[in-house]
Amino acid sequence: MLISACSDKKEKSATFVTAQVKSDIKYTCPMHPQILEDHPGNCPICGMTLVKKSGQASERAGISLNTVLQPVNSSVIADIDAISPEEKSVSTQIVAQGYLDFDTRTFNNIAARFSGRIEKLYIKYAFQEIHVGQRIFDIYSPDMVAAQQDLIYLSKNSAQETELINAAKQKLLLLGMTMPQVDQVVKSGKPFYSLPVYSPYEGHVHDMPHSQMAGAANTAAPSDLANNLPLSIKEGMYVEKGQNIFNVVNPHKLWAVIKIDPSAVSALRINQRVMITLPDMPGKTISGKVNFIEPTLQDGDKTTSIRVYIDNMDHALKVNSLVRAFIQTGSAKGLWIPRSALLDLGRTKVVWLKKGNLYKAHEVNTGITNRMEVQITKGLSITDSLASDAQYLTDSESFIKTSGNE
Repeated sequence: MLISACSDKKEKSATFVTAQVKSDIKYTCPMHPQILEDHPGNCPICGMTLVKKSGQASERAGISLNTVLQPVNSSVIADIDAISPEEKSVSTQIVAQGYLDFDTRTFNNIAARFSGRIEKLYIKYAFQEIHVGQRIFDIYSPDMVAAQQDLIYLSKNSAQETELINAAKQKLLLLGMTMPQVDQVVKSGKPFYSLPVYSPYEGHVHDMPHSQMAGAANTAAPSDLANNLPLSIKEGMYVEKGQNIFNVVNPHKLWAVIKIDPSAVSALRINQRVMITLPDMPGKTISGKVNFIEPTLQDGDKTTSIRVYIDNMDHALKVNSLVRAFIQTGSAKGLWIPRSALLDLGRTKVVWLKKGNLYKAHEVNTGITNRMEVQITKGLSITDSLASDAQYLTDSESFIKTSGNE
């Protein structure tokens, strides 16, 4: 009898619990939410099949109605993974893009020292290689012919006037004649009507309209510069005294112009180590250092440019080639979070702080950005929890507009 009584009590208790659970479940019509039933069936108004009322499981999970009604432009309900900031010392580096350009320190101009007409031109195209002492053009100049005739007259009729003869020779030397040419004029007694002019420099010849090199900002297309364009100086043309005819550039010396984001400029120092890679030459790495930091910003460019001097003895590197630079800047200690956890809205930086079942938008200040991590200087503590993917939670135009107006 005792065993039978206990069994009856257990069955009644189980039946009571099952009934209580069933009574807690409500069914409603999707089209008529005022219909509430404690059993499945059809809507008495429209005949649609009743469904379980939503939100019941949420209350059991601890999410109240007040939580659900929070404004979506500042809070989000999500089960995304949460992370915590890490306090550590990180080896930092700047990663930036740039391009190769001519080292303008090697630029040398060949200018006309006297007026005249180009009789013969031995340089036929831009970027032609020349060497010191190479004949580049012949020129007829009435002024030079007259100066040579003065020397010839003094040599023949006033040989004892050594000072006047030396002064006449010095004048011709200063005008660009070589000493062997002057001696030949004195010896032969005949002036050069078509005077040979030799290069005092070694390198590649750039036509003056093409020689105003400005790297990627050059108005002339790089493809045009590489097609051996004919020179603007032609045979038979007159040149004026002081006119620039050619620009000679040493192709063995280049520099890399690297564009640095303003947020990383504070970490830049002269002589910092730089590693450069070229997308066009996989596997090639160039080692250098920060040789110069430009003190001004170029028009329309908010980045700071630095220069890295590079040797190009094998002529493998090409001007205007794009490069990628990695600059070692030391180490920085502080709070660090993944870059994916930060939402950058320009002047405003936002993370999503976890508050119970909610993620709330929270503004922070950032420091150094290093690869996949960013330093937080203000707004977070090491005990905070935040969303690992800030962009995933920020899929709302109203949020961006609200943040931008604050």
